Amino acid sequence: MEYENPVIPGFHPDPTVCRVGEDYYLATSSFEYAPGVPLYHSRNLVDWEPIGHCLTREDQLDLEDVAPSNGIYAPTLRYHDGTFYMVTTNVSAGGHFFVTADDPRGEWSEPTWVDAPGIDPDLFWDDGTVYFTYRSGPDGIEQADIDLETGEIGESRHLCRRLVADYTEAPHLYEVDGTYYLLVAEGGTHTRHMVCAARADDPTGPFDPCPGNPILSHRSVSGAYNPIQATGHGDLVEAHDGSWWLVFLGIRKRGGHPGWHHLGRETFLAPVEWIDGWPVVNGGDPIEETMSVTDTDLERDDRAEWTTQEPFDGDRLGPKWNYRFSVGDDRIVLEDGTLALSGGPATLDDRESTFVGRRQHQLECRVETETKFSPKGKGEAGLTALYDESHHYELGVVRRGEDRRAIVRATVGGVSDVLAETAVPEGPVTLSIDATADEYRFAVDPVERSEHVLATMPTKYLSTEVAGGFTGTYVGLYATGNGEPAPKPATFDSFTYRDADTRGTN
Repeated sequence: MEYENPVIPGFHPDPTVCRVGEDYYLATSSFEYAPGVPLYHSRNLVDWEPIGHCLTREDQLDLEDVAPSNGIYAPTLRYHDGTFYMVTTNVSAGGHFFVTADDPRGEWSEPTWVDAPGIDPDLFWDDGTVYFTYRSGPDGIEQADIDLETGEIGESRHLCRRLVADYTEAPHLYEVDGTYYLLVAEGGTHTRHMVCAARADDPTGPFDPCPGNPILSHRSVSGAYNPIQATGHGDLVEAHDGSWWLVFLGIRKRGGHPGWHHLGRETFLAPVEWIDGWPVVNGGDPIEETMSVTDTDLERDDRAEWTTQEPFDGDRLGPKWNYRFSVGDDRIVLEDGTLALSGGPATLDDRESTFVGRRQHQLECRVETETKFSPKGKGEAGLTALYDESHHYELGVVRRGEDRRAIVRATVGGVSDVLAETAVPEGPVTLSIDATADEYRFAVDPVERSEHVLATMPTKYLSTEVAGGFTGTYVGLYATGNGEPAPKPATFDSFTYRDADTRGTN
């Protein structure tokens, strides 16, 4: 079987996976974005379909006081005795909690809160006991028994710290042939990231570290020039054909050394063998963008479909779409085949901005929207590539006197500048962003001048290395009154996202 990494491209960090028969379910972190904790389904671990989110209601997801790159941290997704469990941490409001569902595509339960410090919780069942394992802080990995009816935990016990390096986190427990394995991440979630393993005869330890640690890392000289970097934070799964796999996060670095990545941390996949009682990832070789695995009976489906081509026909946006800081937004309305955005005084520089978007999945893509929006006053609306409130680009329609104009604005480090503008006639207008690995090109059609591309901006200014944080670039739609309530909603007739890399329009 040959497949392409990342298997879930774009901002999808901290992946966690579970199997139910021949079905696989995967969840990732979501931070300030809502709905929270996106869910995917696959039949082969390679081709993933978005099926919804675990956190869709305010009683599950409090983002009121969340800052960028805070909110929902790493989840663990597990299935036990007919029930799905997703346990995670809202680092900004309440700490650890878990929700449950009989069907992951449906509604998940109200949260059950767990009074423990730290991040990265894990659930593991063994012989009638449920173990709650988590990163407590500088002391590394702690564990306690947990009552899933109440969320109450017993006395905590220390499991491990610094198997190889610092920042021991992301624990996951497994039982394989009577031996208990503990997987952790170390080195921090950037270029020193790694996955390490330890094993014990009991789920409470003591755990002996793997002599081959780290079992996955691109921090060495041999991995330093690989375009895939920061590999770590993994979760093991045994496939229904008996093969073993690791899902983990990584980045696709651009620009040499030190370089940058703007799509965020993505979800990768690698085969695992068990040798002398230890997991060996990809035969000990670095992870590649194109992977070839022979010893598997998993069958490939059609490629995962990331393209969005809307007219806005339904009564709700699909699972690829997100808001920021809120599980819903009554300023964003689907009606009569259009998407209407009511802008307020807030701009994209503010957390209260009117914005809806989806992840940029590939380095090369095209995003476009069609609108008849004819602004009044200070009203503005259009297309944006956004990392956070201090780092975003937008192509918007505004009013300058009697003229309807398209403008390109760039905000980097909180400093904004209008790069270009041109008059556009009344009526339908198409706004587009063409992304390459290194730049965004902003265009409008029709325009009242011969040059179609209005401006370009580097991708690196929307990167983690420039902006900081843990998320990635979104592309989407916005509306604003630029300090005043917008006098009329902005309506959009369509939105298209299409990847343009070597994998085609998938």
